[in-house]
Amino acid sequence: MKRRCPVCGKTVPDPSKTRGQAGFPPFCSERCKLVDLDRWFRGEYVISSPVKEQEKDDENGPENMLEQ
Repeated sequence: MKRRCPVCGKTVPDPSKTRGQAGFPPFCSERCKLVDLDRWFRGEYVISSPVKEQEKDDENGPENMLEQ
């Protein structure tokens, strides 16, 4: 099975076939690993969940609920 580096798209060797080599799975190099880490630090990747109706009401706060 061929794996691709999520940053640059190069083919990444299968870790089960590269015995004794640590590598940087799922990345092809340390550089790509650090590029990905930088993207997390900058907030380019976001893990979110769908906003529920209750959460929307909570964001408005009690002040805004009185005006409705």
